[in-house]
Amino acid sequence: MLEQVILKAAKEVIIRAAVGPAFDVTTSLKKALETEENEPAKVQLGAILKNIDLSTSEKAAVCQDTGFPNFYIKLGDRFPLRSKIYDMLTQAIREVTKELPLRPNTVHPFTEKNLGDNTGVGAPWFEVELFDGDYLEFHYVPKGGGTELPSKAFTLPPGVAMKELPRLVLEAVIDAGPMPCPPVIVGVGIGPSVDIAAKLAKKAAALRPVGSRHPEPEIAKMEEELLKAINKLGVGVHGIGGKVTALDVHIEYVYRHPATFSIGIVFSCWATRRSGARVYPDGRYEII
Repeated sequence: MLEQVILKAAKEVIIRAAVGPAFDVTTSLKKALETEENEPAKVQLGAILKNIDLSTSEKAAVCQDTGFPNFYIKLGDRFPLRSKIYDMLTQAIREVTKELPLRPNTVHPFTEKNLGDNTGVGAPWFEVELFDGDYLEFHYVPKGGGTELPSKAFTLPPGVAMKELPRLVLEAVIDAGPMPCPPVIVGVGIGPSVDIAAKLAKKAAALRPVGSRHPEPEIAKMEEELLKAINKLGVGVHGIGGKVTALDVHIEYVYRHPATFSIGIVFSCWATRRSGARVYPDGRYEII
């Protein structure tokens, strides 16, 4: 049954994401070790890479904070199963939490009651994009709490926003210090309101591959300039100093209101975890 295929694919994706950072992130960490000159930072990067090797070989979670479960879904108009997708993905979270295991990270905001299976009201969190097609695609992003604590969002007058944007990003990195477990990926979102800007920033930090550039040349140039400026701050790996504070900077935008310029800044840690799958109506699936 197609429901069982979705469940199987989702469990594989969740396990892959929990066990190690995305391939592009690991590759970038290796390059960081080659370019870093600060000896304590090199030791820390070496420990990070050894940790990744161990988690992969032992099939264990790469970080004790196994994150809050987020699914980014693309749902084709002609995919035959729609109303049960949330249930299947939620069940996959429950099963992997017990089997891998994952640390139960979802708690009631007032009572702190923990159901013990990484589910609850709004957990997992789902974002859905519809498109003209016949398949289901989803990406799983378990984002840890340390990367969320220093997140920031602002709404500025448009006349000063572009001038202020670099300063706000650099100050956010300085304020964050070691909290988001650098080297980080910095996501910057721009839009009409803080909620939209923050969502864009989170997706930019967590979903875009390291080394990718925005298709618009001016924005791509800004990404590169911010990355260079951040790495001149000297925060370094785990905040102990060095040349590599950020692995990348990603900027995403949507059109804004003429009177507002909202900016979101969200971090993703060295253990940026994401994995995805594409499921077809005939029961085939592939990991992407």
